[in-house]
Amino acid sequence: MAGKTPVVVNGQEFSCGVFLVDKPAGLSSFGIVKKIRWLLGVKKVGHAGTLDPFATGLLLVCAGRPATRHIDTFMQGRKTYQAILQLGVTTTTQDPEGEIVEQQPVPDFKLSELEMVIQAFAGPQMQAPPPYSAAKYKGKPLYYYARQGIMIEKEAKPIEIYRISVNNYDPAVARLTITVTCSRGTYIRVLAADIGHKLGCGAYLTALRRTRSGGFSVDDALVGEQLLSEENPLASLLAGMITVEQALVKC
Repeated sequence: MAGKTPVVVNGQEFSCGVFLVDKPAGLSSFGIVKKIRWLLGVKKVGHAGTLDPFATGLLLVCAGRPATRHIDTFMQGRKTYQAILQLGVTTTTQDPEGEIVEQQPVPDFKLSELEMVIQAFAGPQMQAPPPYSAAKYKGKPLYYYARQGIMIEKEAKPIEIYRISVNNYDPAVARLTITVTCSRGTYIRVLAADIGHKLGCGAYLTALRRTRSGGFSVDDALVGEQLLSEENPLASLLAGMITVEQALVKC
């Protein structure tokens, strides 16, 4: 960061702000943080809730210490996701980044049958972090151990699924699209695997998009590609900046 010209906002050197980014697939959450850190020339930048590289959607990024100190507050709100489940297939990671473990024939489900099974997952419940996750064990993420073939089982924690509904089912490819509104700490790929188990054919999460987090919507977010490809990505970033006070009101 040495030698980088300080960013000036409204006549003053940038100090802090909150940014909504629509993360594209294939880029990690840290990749977005790293880009914003470089654009603004500040060290203290973090995000309120990780999205896996294959996932897309709303990523809340806080820049500057006055913003990052509220990250935990920003993470408390309900999250809404659109998820696509591939029925009949299970993978090591419960998502498209893993290897296929098993394939099973998919019954000729009626939409009403799928909706009945899906609705059974609404409400408070216990859920354990999956082995391939960023949850920590002895100071290291679980995926660190899983990649070495060591599967750590962590204690299940209470979560809640406030709403869950079927959007579409394509029997030709056995793909089920659902919308889930849930509490912080909910792993949608674990939910996908549980749904597959309940259906009796297995399933994995093949696509995920976060559309809301607390009072924030992806509709108000900066398209992530603009940070990577525009001639002046800083201007686009600053145009969508929210003050810490404005962000806290939405929590």
